[in-house]
Amino acid sequence: MCDDEIHPGLIQDPTISRRRFGLLSVAVTGLATVARADEAVEEKDVTVKTPDGLADAALFHPKGKGKWPAVLVWPDIWSLRPVFRQMARRLAASGYVVLVPNLYYRAKKAPVMEGPMNFADPKDRETIMGLAKTVTPATAVTDAVAFVAFLDAQPQTDKAKKIGTQGYCMGGPLAFRTAGSNPGRVGAVASFHGGGLTAEGPDSPYLLIPKTKADYLVAIADNDDQRDPSSKDKLKTAFADAKLSATVEVYGGANHGWTVPGSQAYNEAAAEKAWSGLLALYKKALG
Repeated sequence: MCDDEIHPGLIQDPTISRRRFGLLSVAVTGLATVARADEAVEEKDVTVKTPDGLADAALFHPKGKGKWPAVLVWPDIWSLRPVFRQMARRLAASGYVVLVPNLYYRAKKAPVMEGPMNFADPKDRETIMGLAKTVTPATAVTDAVAFVAFLDAQPQTDKAKKIGTQGYCMGGPLAFRTAGSNPGRVGAVASFHGGGLTAEGPDSPYLLIPKTKADYLVAIADNDDQRDPSSKDKLKTAFADAKLSATVEVYGGANHGWTVPGSQAYNEAAAEKAWSGLLALYKKALG
């Protein structure tokens, strides 16, 4: 998960409006992507059975008849909330079946926090760290297997195509673990300001790379790289040794949390660049 340093990206304001998010997209891309996604996407709350219980999640897919590649989105430490629904709608509008689970379903249904969320606030930090402890390398694997199976069971999922997975903050390692536990199904992995990808120990996420058969996009925050500049080199070496296609890039000037609207670290231009990289990855690896 994200380390204990208080990045601005760990300070979230979920009150950011859909209209504001749309205006940001228009300013950067010239496209009203949020409004377009609302018109083009079906959304519903779902429940996924796992070995540990029933996980609440949100499912999105394009409107109309058809089948599309599936994507599992692992949110950041604050888990499933409106901004990740917005991001999932946008992705689904590009032609994907998207599942966003609540990371902490074992303890509490989403949204797990109400109002502004500040990791620097002792109360908020105690609450979210307690919930984060319910996610372990072992539960990540069982959850990933269950969520991938759920996506494959959807009539809108094109099972002839590989599945993609993407993660933010503590979701980055979860995306790696998804690929490691479902190597025959996962064809693309994206991590955005992922924390602990090259952590020490036998459960380190990057040690799973040789077991996977996916293309990768690893987008690293500038301040995360400054804190651990060797991490990107470990990743590049692991991908090269495994002979996997991978882009590992430090986003200069973009700090931890830069891809998530509502974060104090949100960087519009860098977020749109990362989004374009994500779509290119999926177009190449998923079709």
